[in-house]
Amino acid sequence: MLKDTKKIPRLIQHPDDAAVACFADKYFLRTKDIVHRFKDTTVTYAVFMRRPVTSAPKLAVQWLEEMAKARETEFNIKICHKEGAWVGAGEPIVYISGSLFHLVDLETQFLQKLGGACVAAYNAYVMCVELPKSAFLAMDARHCAGTEMGELMAYGASVGSRKAQNKVGAIGFIGNATDDTAHFFGQEIGFGTMPHALIGYAGSTVRAAEMFHETHPDVNLTVLVDYFGKEISDALAVCDRFPELTNSGKLSIRLDTHGGRYVEGLDMANSYAVLEKNATKAIRGYRSETELRHLIGTGVSAAAVWHLREALDDAGYNNAKIVGSSGFSPEKCRVMALAEAPVDVIGTGSYLPENWSETYATADIIDYDGVARVKVGREFLLQK
Repeated sequence: MLKDTKKIPRLIQHPDDAAVACFADKYFLRTKDIVHRFKDTTVTYAVFMRRPVTSAPKLAVQWLEEMAKARETEFNIKICHKEGAWVGAGEPIVYISGSLFHLVDLETQFLQKLGGACVAAYNAYVMCVELPKSAFLAMDARHCAGTEMGELMAYGASVGSRKAQNKVGAIGFIGNATDDTAHFFGQEIGFGTMPHALIGYAGSTVRAAEMFHETHPDVNLTVLVDYFGKEISDALAVCDRFPELTNSGKLSIRLDTHGGRYVEGLDMANSYAVLEKNATKAIRGYRSETELRHLIGTGVSAAAVWHLREALDDAGYNNAKIVGSSGFSPEKCRVMALAEAPVDVIGTGSYLPENWSETYATADIIDYDGVARVKVGREFLLQK
């Protein structure tokens, strides 16, 4: 366990054994009463998921270990795969052995802490592999259902990112939005510059950039340019205002245009023309409706990224970086890769599981006091 208390996951800093009953499924609590009245037994749980995932059990396992300490008991925990490994549907992720009395009421919270992190890790890995030359920022915090979920999702993103870095040399996730979970990405603080609210407050994109730079002169400047619907004009105006930052690579233009309109200067025809010039192969084959939307549709499309890059380069701002955000899911990243979109950094919360039912982890007891026993149809979980 990490010694720095600031870096100990919040999930396990203060295990509250007394509160477990408030959050456990009632049938587990009643089973605990029955085991206490009759006789305890040593059991083994097999924990698995119904879809392929990337193994990310560490926080859930650490929580379980802390609960064992609080109960002055021991659990034998066998992690079946290295962190970051691919795990097939129905394949056990972890085996847990110990007292049924002490384990049965912990299942609810343990499963809550496992499934989402594994799916987030899977999605983050796919995104980083699709765009290995782009850096990613985990911007999911405000989409999470509370700080505990935020911690689990940031952890999952870091696991998927490290796997992509090791497998294909991807840049991967370089940081996230909050100080609390920055340590998962090797950072001391979260990253981020301005929301749309600052531009509304300032009254102009350039003025918002000036105010930010005056207040935080040592922070690289990333400027949103979609507030007034003048992405290209405002991007160039900001570069004109800060030529030194731009030429030194310390200024980034963030495209976050919503899907209700095209980026300034684009429509469908112009979007096709931009990709015909810069990424011909991306539009020369059959594309699904979703792929076409990401290529030449409204919002932050591949054409929009190329359109901005052309405008910056034509104005001599080759060192200005482009940050893309708004719906960057695994699918959108795949399409951006098809178009070789020149996006330097991607801010995303869309590695979060889109279908939450896919995150459901399941546990079955497969052994009672050394006797293998599991419900019919789950024999595949038995240890071989």
